Amino acid sequence: MADIAIESLRNVRSRTIRDAENAYNARSYSIFDPDASDKTFQDLLTKAVDNINTTNGYLSDAENEEIKWALGRTNNTHDLSIALQKAETALQYTVAVRDRVMQAYNQIMQMQL
Repeated sequence: MADIAIESLRNVRSRTIRDAENAYNARSYSIFDPDASDKTFQDLLTKAVDNINTTNGYLSDAENEEIKWALGRTNNTHDLSIALQKAETALQYTVAVRDRVMQAYNQIMQMQL
């Protein structure tokens, strides 16, 4: 399959496509826009806290499954492995988000006014 340069697609003659591209490029996003309810800083922080709570829940479930398995209350290693995998994946995601937030914070702090 031949590689197509994206620049060659910019020279499209169709007015509809050019109008759609112009409309897309003209959109501006603002944290103060009341119509952009999912783009506010408060919503971003709320989602981050929800993510942390979900991760804590998965970690707690995994710990409970480990305790049940260690005490011999269950022989089902399938539930244990699923709970451990969910907890590990959620923790990795949370750490990745935290790292990106810290990276953005450090970039903001390095900006000169």
